Amino acid sequence: MKEVVLLTKILDHNNTPLFTGVVEHAKRNPIQFHIPGHKKGVGMNPEFREFIGENALSIDLINIGPLDDLHHPKGMIKEAQTLAADAFGADHTYFNVQGTSGAIMTMIMSVCGPGDKIIIPRNVHKSISSAIIFSGAIPVFIHPVMDKRLGISHGITTSSVKTALEQHPDAKAVLVINPTYFGVSCNLKEIVEVAHSFHVPVLVDEAHGVHIHFHEELPMSAMEAGADMAATSVHKLGGSMTQSSVLNVKGSLVNPKRVQSVISMLTTTSTSYLLLSSLDMARKQLALHGREMASFAIALANKARAEINQIRGFYCMGEEILGEDEATYDFDPTKLLIHVRDLGLTGFEVENWLRDHANIEVEMSDLYNILCIVTPGDTEESIQELVKALRRVKDYAHASNSSIELIPIELPNIPILAMSPREAFYSETELVPFEQSAGRTIAEFIMVYPPGIPILLPGEIITEDNLTYIRHNMEVGLPVQGPEDYDFRFIRVIKEYRPIR
Repeated sequence: MKEVVLLTKILDHNNTPLFTGVVEHAKRNPIQFHIPGHKKGVGMNPEFREFIGENALSIDLINIGPLDDLHHPKGMIKEAQTLAADAFGADHTYFNVQGTSGAIMTMIMSVCGPGDKIIIPRNVHKSISSAIIFSGAIPVFIHPVMDKRLGISHGITTSSVKTALEQHPDAKAVLVINPTYFGVSCNLKEIVEVAHSFHVPVLVDEAHGVHIHFHEELPMSAMEAGADMAATSVHKLGGSMTQSSVLNVKGSLVNPKRVQSVISMLTTTSTSYLLLSSLDMARKQLALHGREMASFAIALANKARAEINQIRGFYCMGEEILGEDEATYDFDPTKLLIHVRDLGLTGFEVENWLRDHANIEVEMSDLYNILCIVTPGDTEESIQELVKALRRVKDYAHASNSSIELIPIELPNIPILAMSPREAFYSETELVPFEQSAGRTIAEFIMVYPPGIPILLPGEIITEDNLTYIRHNMEVGLPVQGPEDYDFRFIRVIKEYRPIR
């Protein structure tokens, strides 16, 4: 069990400098001769105005003088970010309205330039792949540990990170996903210690871990583990509005001024004060009530897990997975990964059944699983509705005598990188038939999304194993995407120039 770090008493987390400042400005009701053009909702469709509400539209503002500027914060935004840094145990916290994708891109572009190596797990989000192209970095991939029973990937091991650093001591950073999309954490503290022994910073994709910092029964957060940067998605599990996120920075291996410069490059100049204000209020809620909120969600999730595991044909992953290897070091119980293969149904079928027959939407489904996320926004009633619906799914599966063929879920070997992803992305290319593409260098992405695990990245040499893996995923309905040809008849590859005869 980790220890929760108590918040400093110097800063008052009851204060909400950004939200309070924006509301006070709205109450003054100034005559606006600036964008947005709807002017507090007056100039927009009345049906939309009525639905959204006058309060929300009154604070849909831009970075005019009294409201500070996210690109160069000196007033209320700076104060709000200082409070957020205190809440998350960071030296610096930067608000982000480009989603966690924008924060991830900022992390990588702050420490990597053209030709620089970055050590990353293969099961990365597509924003990481995009950042590698933007920065010109060279990825050094580590295979995550695969769970062959559930068909999902977990984290990476400390030993694999050490081996990668020994083989590539010139790497500029190590990137870790913690926790994973499915709530599993590696031994992040050990990985940080290993990387720091090589004087290499650790960047953490903490998109699904904003709440873990505030409860001792949850995995260790990036800042607690001593990581140098963490892209932390407040909107996913922390109560802010969709698209709002923070970037936490700690220690001396990363230049915070460089981080601010990169954020400014990637961020719109028309920053949303609705999103920024929601970050300020979410920080207050987490700082003052985060442990209580997490305890509530943990209790609901554990109750749901116990009841789901009593339904024949279902298995909801829990703490029993811990300790099998370094990649399953800790676990977030608020993630309900529900394995459905023993019902004879695919996860897609269960997702669609829940939507059509129980008015329930899940976070994700794949061939064998559905993923449900439990938060403080849930209730005893919503949990019971899910459990009751799953019992009905069991009856439906029994009545239909469904069965699915077991298909091993394993990532193919990581392809050879023939050129940097950036060079491949901007090279002269051509389309070739899918079936004839083996041996060619791909110039586009192919991935399963969600969660966004890349099968092929620009610059990698296509193999027959890759093509077979893509076919298998498509045949069972997994969401394979990326190529400009949605039907996968053609793949874009680096153009070859044949000799003139």
